[in-house]
Amino acid sequence: MNMSFKMSSTLTMAMLFSMMGCGHLITVTVPQKFVNVTNGESALLECTFVTTVQNTSDIIIQWSFVAKTSLVPQQVYYSQSGEDVISKPYEGRLKPPTYPTTRNATITISNMQVSDAGAYTCEVHNFPDVSGKTEATIIVNILERPSVPFCAVHGDVESGHLVTLTCHSERGSPTPTYTWIRLEQDKTKKPVMGNTEPKIGSLYFRNISQFEFGEYCCNASNAVGSATCTVELNHELRDGAIAGAVIGALLGAVLIILIIWYMTHSMKKQKYKASKATEMQAIPKSSATVAYEGVPTRGSGHQAHVTSGGVPMATNSHVHSDADGEKAEA
Repeated sequence: MNMSFKMSSTLTMAMLFSMMGCGHLITVTVPQKFVNVTNGESALLECTFVTTVQNTSDIIIQWSFVAKTSLVPQQVYYSQSGEDVISKPYEGRLKPPTYPTTRNATITISNMQVSDAGAYTCEVHNFPDVSGKTEATIIVNILERPSVPFCAVHGDVESGHLVTLTCHSERGSPTPTYTWIRLEQDKTKKPVMGNTEPKIGSLYFRNISQFEFGEYCCNASNAVGSATCTVELNHELRDGAIAGAVIGALLGAVLIILIIWYMTHSMKKQKYKASKATEMQAIPKSSATVAYEGVPTRGSGHQAHVTSGGVPMATNSHVHSDADGEKAEA
């Protein structure tokens, strides 16, 4: 038989019994109206009931769920006459009541996710006990530690301008709160000088000065845990200043290259001159140096000695003297 048809028939019969005045009282209670569960853990949803009817073999237990993001109820679990039906999203996760006949309709759902947060309603019917408080609701909150936040800088980071630092975690339940601190160079923490908004994670510098430049850390925290991110707040250069800095760097590099080239060229030139001087000193003198020793006067019978390059040479002065003598005798 179709389960939705069975539920409809059961509720219709309960209404008829109530209208006929044949119903007895039933009371459904939940010990905890609010349950907090950490993401990924199990949720114990306790539900008990009191009925005046001794026979509980035909008892009907139903759990329904309304998510925080939706107003449409969904069936979680349904049991009638010992036959259990578990909705597909909870298959393998839901543990049904062990002994419904002991007036206990408690269920356990494992691996709870953020999407499982919402209102869970326990509803019990036991004919002919159809009047009274037949249902009770439990609000389930899923606790999740904040995810690693993302930090960013917005605005012109120049003295006198408005600059905003933002911090946001994509996940976290309850919603994280955000706090900012400033980190010094030695990593010591200092309070910030700007205006903060803990609920949205913003830090405002209305009229920033160079004293606010530095490293900032944002801490996103809730009841489960915390996570942090850091951001650098440094002075920004305009396009003209950046272009000037680039050109200056290039000119500086060219100047350094020219200096190195000039020094290298000068050293090579000096080495060349030194080597040429050494070669000149090593070559002997080739030009003839003529020295006259004891050059005689005309008519003297002495022989003149001539040296050329240090080698003695005989002159013909005696020949000329003999010839002159012969001419005199004639």
